[in-house]
Amino acid sequence: MSWLVSYVRSSVGAKQIMAVTGLGLLLFAIVHMAGHLGMFAGRDAYNTYAHTLQSLGALKWAARAGLVGILAVHVIMAIALTRANGAARPQKYAVFHTRKTTFFARTMTMTGLVILAFVVYHLAHFTLGWVQPAHFHTVDGQGRYDAYTMFVMGFRNVPILISYLVAVTLLSFHLTHGASSWLQSLGWRHPKYDPALDKLGPLLGLGLALGYAAPPLAVLFRIIEL
Repeated sequence: MSWLVSYVRSSVGAKQIMAVTGLGLLLFAIVHMAGHLGMFAGRDAYNTYAHTLQSLGALKWAARAGLVGILAVHVIMAIALTRANGAARPQKYAVFHTRKTTFFARTMTMTGLVILAFVVYHLAHFTLGWVQPAHFHTVDGQGRYDAYTMFVMGFRNVPILISYLVAVTLLSFHLTHGASSWLQSLGWRHPKYDPALDKLGPLLGLGLALGYAAPPLAVLFRIIEL
């Protein structure tokens, strides 16, 4: 097992683990966004979707545990890399110039911390019911949890809406860099395809930002209503 410890502690190993866990989180973000877009299909369709997820029982909790584990590993590797980079440069440069890095790359730590804080808040709101408990686990006409009403009432609250929009914007920044760099971390990039791969991150980031923002904004403008 010593080789595994050495691999995890190495810069290359940490970056590759971050790439794999980041890809897993990206895939979850895409699936989660697709589920929220179901709000446009109406109360019955969205509540059917939510009820199906709730009915998964042990599988649901296993998936949640897996996601938490992936997120925890991703954060731990990010902290380890940040500390290693800081230790390699104990003194600040007299003159600092950034080279061959984008704004998205330079803000990865900041956006990651804000996103992590928002994930905790989002779980407290929609999974645990600690925020707006009056709208948590109410039931619809068919006796199912009324996730549709909880969603609408949640995003009628302007501060909650604004915090959500800020978070999904920062998520798009984070993924813009992450989606373009994970292939490089795994050593799977090729100069022939670099121009196309460099566009992958921004396109995914923009698509996720728009997809996540659309249902709450539709609530704000009364396109989605009770």
